[in-house]
Amino acid sequence: MNMIEELGNSITGLFETSGFATNDPRNYIMIAIAGVLIYLAIRKQFEPLLLLPIAFGMLLVNLFPQIMGHPEVSYVLVEEYNALHPGMPAPGDIVTIGESVPVQYYQIVENGGLLYYLYQGVKLGIYPPLIFLGIGAMTDFGPLIANPKSFLLGAAAQLGIFITFIGAVFLGFTPQEAGAIGIIGGADGPTAIWLTGLLAPHLLGPIAVAAYSYMALVPIIQPPIMRALTTKKERLVVMEQLRPVSKLEKILFPIIVTVLVSLLLPDATPLVGMLMLGNIFRESGVVSRISNTAQNELMNIITIFLGVTVGATATGEVFLDWATIKIIVLGLIAFGVGTAGGVLFGKLMYLATGGKVNPLIGSAGVSAVPMAARVSQKVGQAENPGNFLLMHAMGPNVAGVIGSAVAAGVLLSILG
Repeated sequence: MNMIEELGNSITGLFETSGFATNDPRNYIMIAIAGVLIYLAIRKQFEPLLLLPIAFGMLLVNLFPQIMGHPEVSYVLVEEYNALHPGMPAPGDIVTIGESVPVQYYQIVENGGLLYYLYQGVKLGIYPPLIFLGIGAMTDFGPLIANPKSFLLGAAAQLGIFITFIGAVFLGFTPQEAGAIGIIGGADGPTAIWLTGLLAPHLLGPIAVAAYSYMALVPIIQPPIMRALTTKKERLVVMEQLRPVSKLEKILFPIIVTVLVSLLLPDATPLVGMLMLGNIFRESGVVSRISNTAQNELMNIITIFLGVTVGATATGEVFLDWATIKIIVLGLIAFGVGTAGGVLFGKLMYLATGGKVNPLIGSAGVSAVPMAARVSQKVGQAENPGNFLLMHAMGPNVAGVIGSAVAAGVLLSILG
């Protein structure tokens, strides 16, 4: 009978420590959402390099929340422990607490979960600048240098950030929270994570998932907005070929941008500075090994760590509440307004240049590189198969990367 009872107790204890008994029921909804995101990443190939690790991190934390568990510290009286466990080794370091009556304790530290430690790179703002380093090493700023007016399109596409900031404040979010929500409109995941970590770290999970999800859904969200705001005649515009850009221009550009941004807006230096460092690695031609590492090995490693740990912040308890739903909706509005701002400014440039600028390239002013530029190309070619807008769209696209980082610096300097 004792053996049967022990077996029953063992089975009961096994169940009570399993995820079925310990997990929050809301976590199972998040597991389903993670499954949908995995499907979109693999089957539909929506930004799979980002969406797949985010979705799997979400799956892991909702199956096993302890994987993001914080380190636990407990204290045991030295005298009590030694009396109960004579001859046993000390379970931790001895600390003395109290001044008038000092008492000695063993400090017992239990390690946190694996992803908790990897997440510190997000929390401390380390991963986003390193991502920018890799982006800089992969990016050709030639189209932007050849057509400096692209900066205006990149700036116009940041309109969604500030419109949504105002809307979030009216909905009851604090200015710091509103700033973090608004930056989703830049369609720049690393920038959103960096700014949120500094202004509203408690919103990091929902904002990061929203930012990266909308980046992945660029091919679905942008085309209807682009078609609604442009005429067929405007979409048919064939732009003139860009002028060649010299090697000297490409080397001077990252240096000049770094100096100007650092002097005018120091808060944006970590992002813009690392972006330009990666770019000068690329354009200098003398550090190919470093440039290749930044583009490939480093970028891939940081993307894995960033994606998985960001996804692991999306537990059912944190994610499934009204504040998160508001963030998701506001993020979509921010992204839509940003796209519209770029297209509408493109229409102004179309009029100002006598029809030489195709307004579709304005949608690439959001920071989703190079996906937004590809969408401009795709929508343009749907009207005219012989029209090639990709290089023209890359100008505002890389300007959007700089613009979103500068916008984040502005918000940080005002709200931080």
